[in-house]
Amino acid sequence: MRRIFPLVASAVFAGGLAMSVQANAAGKPIRIGFDTPIQLQVGKDTVAAVKMAVDEINAKGGVLGRKLEYVTADEGTDPQLGVSAINKLTSDDHVNVLIGGYDSGVTLAEEPHIARSKTIWLGVGAASPNITALVGKHYDRYKYIFRVNPLNSALQASQIVDFATHVVKGKLHRDKVAILGESAVWVRGLVPVLVKGLEAHGMKVTYQQLFDESMTDFTPLFARVKDSGAKYLLIILSHANSDVFVKQLYEARLPMPYGGIDVKSMTPNFCSRVNGDAVGETTVNFITRAPITKKTIPFWDKFVKENGRAPVYTAPGAYNAVYLYAWAVRKAGTTSADKVIKQLEKADYLGVAGKIKFDKVHDDLDGPGYQNLLFVQWQKNCERAVVWPKSVATGKVVLPSWVANK
Repeated sequence: MRRIFPLVASAVFAGGLAMSVQANAAGKPIRIGFDTPIQLQVGKDTVAAVKMAVDEINAKGGVLGRKLEYVTADEGTDPQLGVSAINKLTSDDHVNVLIGGYDSGVTLAEEPHIARSKTIWLGVGAASPNITALVGKHYDRYKYIFRVNPLNSALQASQIVDFATHVVKGKLHRDKVAILGESAVWVRGLVPVLVKGLEAHGMKVTYQQLFDESMTDFTPLFARVKDSGAKYLLIILSHANSDVFVKQLYEARLPMPYGGIDVKSMTPNFCSRVNGDAVGETTVNFITRAPITKKTIPFWDKFVKENGRAPVYTAPGAYNAVYLYAWAVRKAGTTSADKVIKQLEKADYLGVAGKIKFDKVHDDLDGPGYQNLLFVQWQKNCERAVVWPKSVATGKVVLPSWVANK
């Protein structure tokens, strides 16, 4: 009896201690850390969308009886700053999950530190396929990485080819294309896929050039595009000075319409900011005020009401990421990363821009019902119209005035 009693007492004590720890965990807030370039519009909208989702979930009682709270760190567009942001959030702030990302080069530098911290990261802004490729190559180390938004650049290239085939070639009858883009990691991965796809669909790429993101005089490039015989200009811009690019293109009066990816043109005041020079530009987006899903318009209207502006593409991604993580934690019954990961891998979640489901490397899927590119054109009076896909179109593509009048 003397030998047994201490063991029983110890077991009772340990059980009580475990219950105490569980009780404390139950009341402790779940911490969301977001790494984002907070000085840029993509970062500001990430912050605003996370706040909106957190407030909504907390108003309904939180998750597993615990409130959500968030902490931010500025990753800027510099890999060293990004690594510092991740280390702050994981080591100092002890967050349960990370949401963010924008610059693919920064995200790639952050990944080893995310993996070492064993913290789930839900990407909402960076597009390089290399980000999630690491999950396939070294699953046990990088299983914490998921891309909620946007589609990776290879999938984006495929959908741009679809637009070019059906609209540029099919409706505008233009089969010679030039490509201008910034020399960024995600663009260098996108262009070869884009060229291959265009050529496979009977289109000819007459000229292609990637330029430094700091470039401010684009007129020589426009002259080369014109001399190449191109009939449509595809652009791929994110960090580059889109305001200057569009103004100079307008002044050059290239005898062709243009469009593609122009992240800064996604902002609702872009067209008016360049004095209407963007009218005629078609740019991809991931959300607009259209009934893409039953959640789209309510999200859009509330975001506009709370922030006084329309959201850019990182906003729906960040909003979805918070809700998706909350859903997975409820399913797992815990914030344990390994158990939450298993639930995320099973997710088939309806977000504000389509369903979210992950493939084997934790990349978000595209296709009917899932998140897809929207091709949105600046039209008369700087109004925006969705011109592709046909299923959600709110208008027809129009030519820039200087092209239409020739």
